[in-house]
This record gives sequence, structure tokens and C-alpha cells, in this order.
Amino acid sequence: MNIEILNTGSELLLGTRLNTHGQWMGQELFKLGLRVSRLVTVPDGEAIHGALDEAVRRADVVLVTGGLGPTSDDITREAAAGVAGIELIEDEAALRSLEAFFAQRGRPMAPDNRKQAQVPVGAEVLPNPHGTAPGIYIPPRLNQAANCAVFLLPGPPRELYPMWAAEVVPKLRALSGGGFRSEMRQMTFAGVGESDLHQEVDTDLAQIEGLEVGYCARLGEVDVRLIGSQEAIDVGRARVMQSFSQQCFSEAGESLEEVVVKAMRVAGLKLATAESCTGGLIASRVTDVPGASAVLTHGWVTYANEAKMAELGVPAEVLAEHGAVSEAVAAAMAEGALKASGADLAVAVTGIAGPEGGSEEKPVGTVFLGVAEQGKAPRVVRQMHPRDRRGFKRMVSQSALDLIRQAVAKHEESNLIADSP
Repeated sequence: MNIEILNTGSELLLGTRLNTHGQWMGQELFKLGLRVSRLVTVPDGEAIHGALDEAVRRADVVLVTGGLGPTSDDITREAAAGVAGIELIEDEAALRSLEAFFAQRGRPMAPDNRKQAQVPVGAEVLPNPHGTAPGIYIPPRLNQAANCAVFLLPGPPRELYPMWAAEVVPKLRALSGGGFRSEMRQMTFAGVGESDLHQEVDTDLAQIEGLEVGYCARLGEVDVRLIGSQEAIDVGRARVMQSFSQQCFSEAGESLEEVVVKAMRVAGLKLATAESCTGGLIASRVTDVPGASAVLTHGWVTYANEAKMAELGVPAEVLAEHGAVSEAVAAAMAEGALKASGADLAVAVTGIAGPEGGSEEKPVGTVFLGVAEQGKAPRVVRQMHPRDRRGFKRMVSQSALDLIRQAVAKHEESNLIADSP
């Protein structure tokens, strides 16, 4: 079934309010076995009429949010009636509901609110116990423009969500005959690029009948989305994991920091962080996760060389010989954090965020990441992240968390080997 969403509101296009309806409604529709074919956002006013007129001629169902208020720019009901070729009348039940809403709150109802009781002839009023704007359902049989069902829904989430569950979902099920239930699995990867994933697995995934594949890249991670029957998804997942099982950190939508905290809690391991160029972002991301207190013992931000020496015991001669941004200093920071904290694992980062401070040998974007574990020599990785400062810090924190994840996985693997007969 071809479903389009029309979100109205100038504030959505001005950027003063985030448009979350498309994301939420897409997820809710997928649960019903339905998919969104198009999402359009228009300002308040006459643009609603044109966008709705186009949508009903393409779609089987159009879901409209916003524009049901009492003000002059709220013209969604007028636009819908005009497009469908239906007269607007004042609905007595809707008016009584409006009057009761204000009476229950001890407030007088302004005359302009009567506008919200206007309903296209024959349309169904969708009750709104959480606000003054009732929803409206225009079934396909009433729509003189096209065989398209139109739902007019309030914009505020506190009003939209209950109305969706109580009124919209049953009607969508009836219209669609239940929908075709696809399954979806989303795998999230770190340490590998979107193009690398695509090049390695996409040809094989395309051969799997009934499998829809999608990719979504963000700073430091990539999602691979598989949609289809469970059998097709299982085959596709197996192919992706054949090449990238080490880079896959989640199949349940968790963030990398959530995965790290959970893994360390299960393993009973403690973590310390020593940060220079990230300014505490690694520790901040870890402590964003509930239960982080069972994992993180210490977090140092040693931005100045004096702090690296005083807090982490980095030798002055190492700093003088190699510079603050170096493999030797990253290793010394990690070892110092491990020793001072008594943690099981420590991660350290030192780099050049820019836009100044780089050199030919160490250009802007250079970072050294050190990992130290009890009983092991520290390991240091050099990376390049030539971005703005905010992007650089995010990428470095992502790499650091992924190094922790890998270290915990190897620790658990070693324990399994040691425990096996």
C-alpha cells in the first residue's frame, strides 16, 4: 500500500523545531507491515493545499500532521475538504467535546476555537482527549479527487501518539488487510567504511531473493539494514558477518558506549581513561550509560604536558624527545592511568585537533591511541581524522571505545580458551 506522510508547520522548515514525526511514523508503520513511500514537509498556509492535492493522486493513504489549531495559519482541514471536494460543516459532537475540554479545566473557550469543530461532510471525527484539535478521517469512498484515504492528525506528540494507537492503527489494518509483514535486522559496524562494506558484500547480498539492503553511515560507524523474510535476512546476515564479524558491535541498536559498558560489566572489568585531545569526551560517553559506575574508575583530562607528567607519570624526557602527540606518550599515558587507577584496562589518546599545530610529519588530524592492560605491554594505534575539531573529537572517541571493545572481546576469548578442557 502506497503511504505518504505530509508534515505541516513553518517551524519545521525554519529549524526552530525538530521534525520527529517522519521517523516515528515510519517505525510505527513498519510494525504493521507497511512502508512510507514519500515524506513531505510544507509550511503553514496555502502550501498545504498544493502538497495534499499532489499526494492524494499518488497515494492510497495520506497521513497529515499539524495545522488543526484555531489560528489563521491552521488550514489543514480546509485544504483537505477542498482537495477532496467535500463541504465543511460544524460537527455538533466535536463542538461539545471542545466545550467539555475547556470546562474541565475551568477556562473559557475562545470563539476562534469553534473552527476546530469543522469537519468535512461524512468524515469521521477522531477523538482527542489530550488536546483541543480532534483528528479527522476521510475514507476513500468520500474522496472525490482520488481513491485515497486521508488522516488529519494533530501535531503535538502528546496528542498524536494516543490518537495513532486508538484510532489510526485499526483503520490502517482494515485498509491494508493486515499488510505484508517483513522482518528487519540492523547491524552496526565500527572501524570499517561504508564503501568497504558495500564493495565486499553487496554483490552477494543482491543475489538473495526477497532481501532489501540499505546502508547508513555516520561518524565512525555504519549501519547495514536487511529487510525481508527471516530466511532471507539470516542468509544475508551470515554473508556480512563472514567478512566483518570483528567490526560488528551491535545488532540491537545499541550505541558503542552501551556495548562497551555492558561487555565490561559482564566480564567484571574496570576501565580508566586518559584524554588529551578529546577533552573528556570518552569518559563522558561512557558515563552517559546507566551502570557505568560499575565500570569506570578514573577519567583524566591531561591537556597540558605538565598534567601528563604530574597526573600520569609521563617522563619529561619522553615528552621532550617524542613530543606530546606521539606513540611513546600515548603508551606512557595509558600505562600511567592503569597504574594510578588500578583498573584492568586503560585507554589514552593524544592528537592534533587543529586547525593549527600540525607539521609535515604529524599533520592536523593525527592521533595516537594507547591501550594498556594488566600484565601486557601497551598497544598503540596511529590514525588520521582530518576533520573540524568537533568531528575529530567524535571520531577519536569512537576509535577509543572500539579499541576497548576489542580488548574486552579478546580478554573473554582468552578466558574461554583457558577454561576449556
